[in-house]
Amino acid sequence: MLKILIVEDDSQLATTLKYLVEDNPRYRVVAIADDADNAIAAAEYHSPDLALVDLHLARGSTGFSVAVRLSDFEVPCLFVSGKAPSFPMPDLALGCLMKPFTAEEVHRALNLAEDKLRGRETLRPRIPQNLQIYDEPPASGSTEAGFIPSRPSLRTRLEHWISGQQTVSQGRL
Repeated sequence: MLKILIVEDDSQLATTLKYLVEDNPRYRVVAIADDADNAIAAAEYHSPDLALVDLHLARGSTGFSVAVRLSDFEVPCLFVSGKAPSFPMPDLALGCLMKPFTAEEVHRALNLAEDKLRGRETLRPRIPQNLQIYDEPPASGSTEAGFIPSRPSLRTRLEHWISGQQTVSQGRL
């Protein structure tokens, strides 16, 4: 059984997601948190196998900071958001499931995440259109824009991503 932590500040969506997840008897939601501090406390107490993390959370916390802190507990994340990050973040998450989603899309996303966590190869995966799976980081010689390789540079990648978002926002004003 895969133990799942849901990190979502919209209580109605969190409850709906819980019912969708637990529709499959192989998955059990062990806790729901609405911000970074509650997510970390839940991870310490329940030791989840996977966290479904919204990117915009209560009390000014973000899914990115939650993912960084959950990595200290070796809890992989799958982002669940209305808008995916502009580039893959394999150091932070397995992928991103875009809102809105159907029950079938949630089940497929969880199946793919479980296969990835267990090291199983998915034969002919049926990936939902609103699911982006992050592959392993490219080789260090890669020229992919916005990608900074290696786990130690995670803070640098977040700062780079945030500064890129601010530049885009300022350019639109």
